[in-house]
Amino acid sequence: MTLSPNPDRPRVDARQKVLGEALFAADQRVENLLHAMTVPASIAKGRIRAIDSSAALKVAGVVRVMTFEDFADIQTTPASRGAYGQPGKGYQPMTGPDIVHRGEPVALVLAESLEAAIEGAEAVSVEYDEAAEFAALMEQDGAEEAPEVFTRLRHGDAEGAFAGATHKIDVTYRHPQEHHNPIELISTTARFSEGKLRIFEGTQWSSALAGGLAGMIGREPQSVRASSPYVGGGFGQKNGIQEQSALVAHAATIMGRPVKLVMPRGQLFHTASYRPRSLHHVRLAADADGKLAAGLYRTEQQNSRYDGYNPLFGETPPRMYGYPNWLGEDRMIRVDTQTPGHQRAPHEHPSSYATECALDELAHQLDMDPVELRLANDTDKDPITGKPYSSRHLAACLKRGARMIDWDRRRRAPGTLRAENGDMVGLGVACGSYKAAMSPAITTLRLQANGACRISLSGHEMGQGLRSVIAAELIDVLGVDPAKLDIRVGDTGFAPQMLTAGSWGTASVAPAARAAALELRANLAELIGRDDFEGPAHLQLAKTRRPMLKVEIDTIPLGESPQAIDDLRQGRPVTTGPEYTDFLAFSWIAHFAEVHVEPSTGRVRVRRFASVIDCGRVMNRRTTESQVRGGVVWAVGAALREIGETDPRYGRVLNNDLAEYLVPVNADIDWIDVDVIGEPDTQLNISGVKGAGEVAMVGASAAIANAIFNATGRRIRHLPIRIEDLL
Repeated sequence: MTLSPNPDRPRVDARQKVLGEALFAADQRVENLLHAMTVPASIAKGRIRAIDSSAALKVAGVVRVMTFEDFADIQTTPASRGAYGQPGKGYQPMTGPDIVHRGEPVALVLAESLEAAIEGAEAVSVEYDEAAEFAALMEQDGAEEAPEVFTRLRHGDAEGAFAGATHKIDVTYRHPQEHHNPIELISTTARFSEGKLRIFEGTQWSSALAGGLAGMIGREPQSVRASSPYVGGGFGQKNGIQEQSALVAHAATIMGRPVKLVMPRGQLFHTASYRPRSLHHVRLAADADGKLAAGLYRTEQQNSRYDGYNPLFGETPPRMYGYPNWLGEDRMIRVDTQTPGHQRAPHEHPSSYATECALDELAHQLDMDPVELRLANDTDKDPITGKPYSSRHLAACLKRGARMIDWDRRRRAPGTLRAENGDMVGLGVACGSYKAAMSPAITTLRLQANGACRISLSGHEMGQGLRSVIAAELIDVLGVDPAKLDIRVGDTGFAPQMLTAGSWGTASVAPAARAAALELRANLAELIGRDDFEGPAHLQLAKTRRPMLKVEIDTIPLGESPQAIDDLRQGRPVTTGPEYTDFLAFSWIAHFAEVHVEPSTGRVRVRRFASVIDCGRVMNRRTTESQVRGGVVWAVGAALREIGETDPRYGRVLNNDLAEYLVPVNADIDWIDVDVIGEPDTQLNISGVKGAGEVAMVGASAAIANAIFNATGRRIRHLPIRIEDLL
């Protein structure tokens, strides 16, 4: 069957979400429920001397106050707690009296109502022995540079080429600490009955959640079922087991009653993962014609004392253009904070901000159009390995985006283009890439003669439109009626669940759904004696007088062995890419921003934005464009609004709520125009898809920063860019 473009369709779950019928983790109805609330540590480092819960126990409705003495037997199992196969949280709060970061839970209050749990938590009194010294920021005394060097990529003689080049840029960019703030707060609901533990938690990896919790609280893996039918925003924060997960699960087994905890947003700034502070030293060199001669890139990233969230900033930038020489290394700085983690385009967003802004600086020094500079250094091969790219339409993205934004209006001299009201106008461009990865999947597909269809497979619906992707393949191959389609994902009771992250969700479930549909169609063709039938498959099935057909299929991604399925069943991460045997695979994007800067106040407005994405075959145009627009909106926030302000004296995030942690609102967003290349990448998988969710944000903040320079002539090398930077 040919891979024809998919027609524009509404999301298959849109109606359920609008009507409130799509139940998220905290929405699950559980009888005889105990509500829980944590008591956060009020010091940054030290030890608990005493906990007084007498006042809390007098609050009407409070049933119990649990402390580290109740959870001392919880085991820390780093392998199952981590994401992307890295070591996980090496520290579980409330398993002992030590405090290693501000805000970690020191007590868990259980009550008959949420109000009683909150009041009880406020009544708990804790005495501490504070540590004499701590470092909350990577710039403070006491911060320690880890000895390891990560992502050391070397190609050619970058230092020699840089030294001998005629045009050079040597700059340092700083990226701030940022926090996810998903709409669905992090929560855990645990129900223990007849030796079985059921966990409802918004997670991007329910198999690892179930297996990890089983190991931590001493239960057999098959006795724990984790359900996450919908995730109201993950963005990497819900990859692994959260600080409260084991506490709630263990409390439910101790109490013999279901326990539910929804973490307050203010506490999540101190207990959940976040995008860490990072420093980026970029050196670029080129000849007089703009051909790149060398790239040198060194980074430092903030991390906790006890975990290994590896800095991987250097993986992607050398693949963006045809660098003949490259040298990069990433380093880690340890401080007294909770462990940072993946946040949409985890390393690619900060690294693209630094390197794409540095490239803009190089273009300015060369007096060269920044689009032309990028086109002059386009390549169809990976400079590091020499392998070709499976597909790369970045040049087409740049040319189409330039037309969409009316790039010809741009003036090379900064500060010379003005709007009718006197605002300074600037145009900026930047590009991005993100690896095209895939994960194995286990799929069960059943089609009934009455048209009802049910599919259970590996994957999580995080709002990215995963169910719509699955539906598109079933409609294409079998002519399924979406109104009669039951899609079951995110629940270990239906199928082993892969980690859904890193933009491999669509590239994993689309081939899995298509493979299952093709298998079922082949079985049906054998039954009826012909394979050229048209129209809905269930009508052909009805003619055979069979009530249903069912297939089970394992999908192994390119480059993996059958062992990948066993790893999936065991809750271990299995992903491929971007490097495959014969090629490398990435999604690509070009971003163009038009900003207006009010000259007397320095207020910046992003008036227009144009983005063109090359993400392989587009499974659903509506959700793909939505992903890109969402990435652009987030990039506006990253460029102009977002920063976690940590008080170095106390280790506390001062703006730990949405009143002071500023994110874009409707009034901040103007026109965002999105287009897609839409060329299938069939070398990668049978569906021809790559990914859109992560790459959507890569380079977008850099485009805004470059536009601000074009408008004002001021090169700001930190984010967010504030009014005071432009006055």
